[in-house]
Amino acid sequence: MGTAETKAKNKYNAKAYDQIPLRVKAGEKEKIQAHAQKKGLSLNAYIVGLIEKDMKAAGDT
Repeated sequence: MGTAETKAKNKYNAKAYDQIPLRVKAGEKEKIQAHAQKKGLSLNAYIVGLIEKDMKAAGDT
């Protein structure tokens, strides 16, 4: 079982964030993650940033 702190974080995250499962070909995750790290970003921040940039360019934000 997790600690009370972990349970509290999980409860907060469940309320505050949606999750989008993403599948990539085997070996691609490591390539994408390495590229994100070169830019000083986490994998999540990199993917979210790309989505936001694309939506902004399309006028959807």
